Amino acid sequence: MSNETVLAAAVIFAFVNVVHVVALCRKDNGIMDAAWGIGFILTAMATLAFSDGLNARKLLICALVLAWGARLSAHILIRNAGREGEDFRYRNWRNTWGKWFHLRSYLQIYMLQGTVMFFVSAPILLVNSQNGGPLGMLDAAGVLVWLTGFLFEAAGDFQLLRFTRNPSNKGRIMRYGVWRFTRHPNYFGEATLWWGCFLIALNVPGGWKAVISPLLIDFLLLRVSGIPMLEEKYRNNPEYAEYRKTTNAFFPWFQRRH
Repeated sequence: MSNETVLAAAVIFAFVNVVHVVALCRKDNGIMDAAWGIGFILTAMATLAFSDGLNARKLLICALVLAWGARLSAHILIRNAGREGEDFRYRNWRNTWGKWFHLRSYLQIYMLQGTVMFFVSAPILLVNSQNGGPLGMLDAAGVLVWLTGFLFEAAGDFQLLRFTRNPSNKGRIMRYGVWRFTRHPNYFGEATLWWGCFLIALNVPGGWKAVISPLLIDFLLLRVSGIPMLEEKYRNNPEYAEYRKTTNAFFPWFQRRH
């Protein structure tokens, strides 16, 4: 196990515990959503600072993580500023977990997300722990894939925020912009950009191990806490039922006629 890996585990553990304390004080576990991107930034910067020398690939992947994490955390902070109470997911857990709420929230929200953060950081850790060769075509391909995902996620978040801030859209379903091509453009973007980071990690010895990062993100978004929870939330919404008939859930494509 490399020093960077041990350092990353320590940084993430300390960070999620600090976030947990803040959430307890504010009685809002949604803070973890805003902290998600920041956790990756801290991990990337710490492992870069203690790595054995700098090179273009280390600076590249850390710059990508910084851009993604800063934008995502800023977006969630802005979005949550106009919201009353916790996100529906955390509110439901608070209501159903009863006397076990504090213990379960610590383990299932903070420790679990910290563990996920550690494994998703695999491309960062592998790149920052080794001195690979000069940048090449695989790095360029990784940046292109990352940029595709970043633009989908950023555009989806911005368009949805603008849509929901318009009082005339209350109760309606967002179906415009990039949302015409996929019902979850932000999730598609999130999954895609980590595949880009994986391609960059392939340039260092053992970089194939970084595949755990995009595979884990894909599994969580497609099967656990991403798409399934939102699809269930809108299951009885007639407009969303119509939306589902014409628009792919994940991979972008042209709308279908029915």
